[in-house]
Amino acid sequence: MKSRYKVTFQPSGRTVHVLAETILFEAAARAGVLLQSPCGGKGTCGKCRVRVVEGACAPSEACRSALTEEQLEEGYRLACQAKVGGDSVVDVPDASLYEASTKILTSGEGRELSGQPAVWKRYVELPCPSSEDAVADLRRLEREIGKVHVHLDVMQGLPNALRDNAFKGTAVVCSSRLLAFEPGNTEGQCYGVAFDLGTTTVVGELIDLTTGRELAVVATMNPQISLGDDVISRITRARETPGAVEEMQASVVGALNELIEELVAEADVPQEKIYEITVAGNTTMQHLFCGISPAALGEVPFPPAYNRTLMMTTREVGLRVHPNARLCVFPNIGGFVGGDTVAGILANGLHCTDRPAVLVDIGTNGEIVLACDGKLFTTSTAAGPAFEGARISAGMRATVGAIEKVVMNGEDLVYNVIGDTAPIGLCGTGLIDLAAVLLRAGIIDATGRVLGKEEVPSSVPSALCSRLHERDDGKVDVLVASAEESKSGEAIYLLQRDIRELQLATGAIRAGLNIMLQRCGLTADDLSEVLIAGGFGNFIRRGNARRIGLLPNIPSDRLRFVGNASSMGAKYVLISEEARGIVESIAESAEHVDLSMDPEFQMEFGMAMMFPEDA
Repeated sequence: MKSRYKVTFQPSGRTVHVLAETILFEAAARAGVLLQSPCGGKGTCGKCRVRVVEGACAPSEACRSALTEEQLEEGYRLACQAKVGGDSVVDVPDASLYEASTKILTSGEGRELSGQPAVWKRYVELPCPSSEDAVADLRRLEREIGKVHVHLDVMQGLPNALRDNAFKGTAVVCSSRLLAFEPGNTEGQCYGVAFDLGTTTVVGELIDLTTGRELAVVATMNPQISLGDDVISRITRARETPGAVEEMQASVVGALNELIEELVAEADVPQEKIYEITVAGNTTMQHLFCGISPAALGEVPFPPAYNRTLMMTTREVGLRVHPNARLCVFPNIGGFVGGDTVAGILANGLHCTDRPAVLVDIGTNGEIVLACDGKLFTTSTAAGPAFEGARISAGMRATVGAIEKVVMNGEDLVYNVIGDTAPIGLCGTGLIDLAAVLLRAGIIDATGRVLGKEEVPSSVPSALCSRLHERDDGKVDVLVASAEESKSGEAIYLLQRDIRELQLATGAIRAGLNIMLQRCGLTADDLSEVLIAGGFGNFIRRGNARRIGLLPNIPSDRLRFVGNASSMGAKYVLISEEARGIVESIAESAEHVDLSMDPEFQMEFGMAMMFPEDA
């Protein structure tokens, strides 16, 4: 029996290699296919239904309860319940995808907000001027498309564009502003790009604005990381180094231009037919992207330069798309709660829920949103880049060669590697899994110390014990992959200092959440749901995250992974002009809580550094 299997998801063709017995929902997430899961993976809603067209995947009891015998025979399964039993091909219906429509969910009751993109096209065939109809060219066009504002360069080119094409062509309009007049009928070529601008990574998605469909997704490391791996270091650089703001802006704009080129190449669409770009990121990243100094964010009271939506042309920052394309940069809430949080609130309807709920965006800069009694309370914690693999001795981002899952298989550790290849290092989800496994085994104690062979409980299997390596300074490392197993020929270890980095990141988020709950007189048990977002939030194993204290110890059905909420919010604003007013309202009404000014935070943080005794 093979220990790893290849699973291909259709119609996207995305492929992933996973350990045997991996839940199909988790395999899909690892392949970048996000499925619906309103019930939190309990198998009661039936929204994650998929069809296994090739391979072994036995139905669970929940599958048998939710599906008919005929459906089971046809290969239908609930992805949150069925387990991978062999190399498989899985067909994913559109209705099961997390983004099955282009409408915005705005409440827990399922009320939907329909909307139209700000950018639209209209093919027109205008009557030629005559002595009886000698109106101005612009007025002639406006009779067909309505009154518009016009860029000077568009107005300068409009007379020739109309006459060269016998007064036929396609008007391109964004929020009542004429962007272009194109020869022929180009109504079917109307695109936008949504960017999630993270401290560590940047994700870009190409959207067909005529249908709302995603055409391509690409990602890269934020090149600013070479100038500082967190927001504080970049703010410091902006404050102390002349020309640093311009340098950091140029680097990230260059990265976005490269992603745009990748997107259009993958989808085979013209780059000049991109007419709008939305950008959501934390406050510092959005400032630097716009070339605005974030220096004031480095001193009390940490005021941002702006908190409204910024609208400009893409050429003002140097993005290479249509020359008159619009750029929408999300509003900020506070110095360290930015547009990415606003986007996450919008995407998940937290601004209109009537039950206590929390959104936690796990990343280098961890943001927390608490919805309570019709109000929004927001804060941020400096979690650091451990979850992205930075500052971890063998750390790496979640790409080919990363150990992304660790489990106990009887007597010893078994791991899964992205790309089904020899391991290179350990990414964030693998780090969480490994720490949780070692805590359960008794190899790591509540303080985070890795115990020596003589100290571990007698119940620890000898194979697991043999992975402990004591150093001359008395500290103990854990062997994850031997030199023979690794791609580099060097052994991969989990070091004591790696555990400390994990504790710092976990403790910051846990302490922030505890402070927010206390302010509203709540406990974790009062929460109707905890929504986990972030670059890798969708891949965290709930039980392991609870074991290390990253997530509150509440029932699994109240812990829901929402993927890249920032990216989703950026897409929603791209496809719904009405959503722009909503994000403005969210930013204005949300209350920002500055944890650095809270006298209880340091004590809470110190306590949160300890791993839970039992979770």
